[in-house]
Amino acid sequence: MQHNAARGIAYLCLGVFVFSLQDAIVKQVSGAYPLTQVLVLRALVAGPILFALVQIEVGWRAIFASGFWPLTVRAGLMFVAYMAYYLAFPALPLADAVALYFTVPLFVTVLAGPFLGERANWQVWVAVAVGFVGVMVMLQPGSGLFNPAALLSLLAAAMYAGSMLMARSLGAVQAASVMSFYQNAVFLVAAAVVAACLHALGIVHAEHPSLLFLVRPWVMPNWWDGLLIASCGVVAAAGIMLLTSAYRVARANVVAPFEYSGVVWAPLWGLLFFAEVPRLTTVAGAVLIVGAGLLALRVARH
Repeated sequence: MQHNAARGIAYLCLGVFVFSLQDAIVKQVSGAYPLTQVLVLRALVAGPILFALVQIEVGWRAIFASGFWPLTVRAGLMFVAYMAYYLAFPALPLADAVALYFTVPLFVTVLAGPFLGERANWQVWVAVAVGFVGVMVMLQPGSGLFNPAALLSLLAAAMYAGSMLMARSLGAVQAASVMSFYQNAVFLVAAAVVAACLHALGIVHAEHPSLLFLVRPWVMPNWWDGLLIASCGVVAAAGIMLLTSAYRVARANVVAPFEYSGVVWAPLWGLLFFAEVPRLTTVAGAVLIVGAGLLALRVARH
């Protein structure tokens, strides 16, 4: 396909913007509904849309053609990543949770060696070190401001990085729509199983807001909250389509740095919807993390 940098960048920036809206919605409902209910409703709405995309791209039979276990394992990693990512939302300012999650390129660099045999040069390791400093600036370990929920964002980044490494090998034989369909299906089943286990064990309350977001019992949403949660399914499908299109029409090393445009939206939604004013350490840490990620991506081009 012809390389169209401008269109690819536009698709990617729009896709990141769309996904940032989902983050704001999940944070909005995190005080009244359990995460498992949000993920199940989201998956139910997104399922038919993603099935249609599979049919358009490769035909529905591709879902059952090959690669069931690798696709399921990758989707399982994504499920853990998104669970950890969203569980951080009730306890952290949105800007903090998202900025810490942007350590993904650094985790990819660290994990690519042992899992793919890809050796990084000294410049990449400098980027990793700078990113680690940014994380420490944001976490402020040893101070009274440290929140353990920040570790959930880092766990999410590590799990997502692992799924990206799997996608490198799967992408050669599997369509993006098929991988997305499996991801959505695993989200649906896994979230329902987690909810059923918690219900069977009678775990319905926790003191920490992140744990409460996980164990809170399901409730019937009002029409507005139900609409918000359902919209996450449409947002997810649209975001996946936009990001996939971005990497199809333009070279990955051209559009990838624009993933960091999400750093713009997170503090904006945090300020507008939740009256969260970013701390100076949040801004400084985010600058270091984003700068380190961009350096790692730049070095990786050569």
